[in-house]
Amino acid sequence: MAKRSCARNFWGVLQSVLVAAALYSFLYITVIVIQRGSFPKSPADLYKNPPAHRPGSSSSSDNIGSGGIRLPSPKLKVEKIKPAANWFNRPESLVVPRDDYMGKRPGVDTIANITRLVEQCRGSYENIERMPYVQDCMNFLDKNEKDYFWTPPSGERASEQPPSRAEYLNSDGADNTLAEYPAYKPATKESKGQCNGPIVPYHVYWTGPATWRVELFIKSHFHTQNIPCTQLFLWLDGDRDPKAVEKMLNTDPLFKKFLPFVERGDIVLKTWRFPSRIPMPKGDNTDGVGYYKTPGKPNSKNETLIADGLIRDGIGQEWLVLTEKQMTFLPVAVSDAVRFVVLHIYGGAYFDMDVVMLRDMRPLLIGDEHSFAERWGGHPSPGDYNTAIMSLTANSSLSSYLLRGGVRMGLNFHPRVVGVMAVKDRRNQEFQMLETAIFDPIWTEFDWDRLGKCTVPCIHDYGQVFKGKDAFPLHDEWEAYEGEQLKIASESKGRGHFWDMKRSVSRIDQRAVVAKDGVQVATYDRDALVKSEYKIEEDNYPPTNRTMENFFRGAFTYHVHNQWLKNPEPSSWLNVIQRAQDGFFSHGRMNPYGEKWDGPKIDEYEVSWEYA
Repeated sequence: MAKRSCARNFWGVLQSVLVAAALYSFLYITVIVIQRGSFPKSPADLYKNPPAHRPGSSSSSDNIGSGGIRLPSPKLKVEKIKPAANWFNRPESLVVPRDDYMGKRPGVDTIANITRLVEQCRGSYENIERMPYVQDCMNFLDKNEKDYFWTPPSGERASEQPPSRAEYLNSDGADNTLAEYPAYKPATKESKGQCNGPIVPYHVYWTGPATWRVELFIKSHFHTQNIPCTQLFLWLDGDRDPKAVEKMLNTDPLFKKFLPFVERGDIVLKTWRFPSRIPMPKGDNTDGVGYYKTPGKPNSKNETLIADGLIRDGIGQEWLVLTEKQMTFLPVAVSDAVRFVVLHIYGGAYFDMDVVMLRDMRPLLIGDEHSFAERWGGHPSPGDYNTAIMSLTANSSLSSYLLRGGVRMGLNFHPRVVGVMAVKDRRNQEFQMLETAIFDPIWTEFDWDRLGKCTVPCIHDYGQVFKGKDAFPLHDEWEAYEGEQLKIASESKGRGHFWDMKRSVSRIDQRAVVAKDGVQVATYDRDALVKSEYKIEEDNYPPTNRTMENFFRGAFTYHVHNQWLKNPEPSSWLNVIQRAQDGFFSHGRMNPYGEKWDGPKIDEYEVSWEYA
């Protein structure tokens, strides 16, 4: 009887395993078919031709608001272009933009009072009564800089300290060997200039070839940041592709436009490989568990195992050690882990690649206490972090604690998991949580948690910034706008790239007509398209009153949230940002701080022909 019962139980377990395997196989093949658009020809095809990894730097928050479309084929020849309304002669806006809307750039020693920002935009720590009022926070950020920006007294400023005492490894541009910081020199075509204070490292992670999203991030960086005082580290996944850096430098067609900045030292390409050991700071690195009372014997390298996952080398340096098994995990977990490891070693700030910088980040990063991330949407828990933008002090007690915690939890660095751990251990107030209004102003709205006025612009979902027409079916784009009436561009004089520009009406010659799959495809003269008279009544994507100065004014960044396969329509909010950037780099316009570009030429964004 007992044998029969055992056999019955075994058969039940086997049935469950077979059903689970069949279900998994069905789901896996379904995903393959969706990604490839066809059914695998043979079982071997599942392994010989795995689905290509989508370029990107997805983090745990990047499934929010994602709704991609198929990546369009880039076309140099388009089937139909309207000479009177095309990419090259369409005015940027119906109104005159004010490029220098931020005023003078903060000084090299200006510090943002993060505690003040938290109190003003959250309210009390317990009740978070101000958190849902996103536009109120942005109004404060925009109009009250004197209330949260400050400069330390003489003798206490970062620029006055010796570089050898700086937090960052290369804060003086000479590996911290200078006796003092040099005089400030602005960037030029040949040089990135000199910073008269600590150079702050910025970090981003990417896998695959560069796309326009890489271009958007890098251009937003050069458009808004204090260039001599930053260094951008682009971490390329060498675990996926050992030649990732080599390909980006030598064969990537889009990244080619940024090679002068690699040569100049603004951008540093680095290969990301998950380290097998990570240095720890001095002090107790066991989170209170304690070291082994009887450490192991030294190995051939004079290293001793002193606690679970910790070794101490011959000079007393402690290291967090990882096994190969620990370093095998899902792709999104790679991105989540990269930021904690990189910031622990280098410090500075980490940004997801789908972030657009709107303001100078330096004041948030130069103070003694600059460890922060942002809130996960409108969630009220003190552990609901989002680390799409975060900062940590290098090799600090907090950075090593967060790093050890993620490793201890099986390399789980999901921000909300790490946040729960920090709350449990009562260390979350060291890792300050900034509200979404500062870095991701529509997330609270997207989660239906916003109170008070809508944002300016009043955007409800992450797809709206991509749309030039029909983006606001509720006609509420400007419902919260309280500024002055915007000046119509046709009434302005001296702005040659707007409506008052008199274009010569040229005949648009078709250069060639070729057969392509039985379809006649015409190619056109771009110069003639530029000169063609613009007719708004023929435009499928007519200009609006959108200008960058009214794109979430006050916020430091905007987070696109994935959507890697989309391109912005003409006249959309993202296209307005693109044109403002290209105007700064190529056409003599100013950036938000009233500065003009004197660096290497940067080619404009490629045209998205699906919106011809």
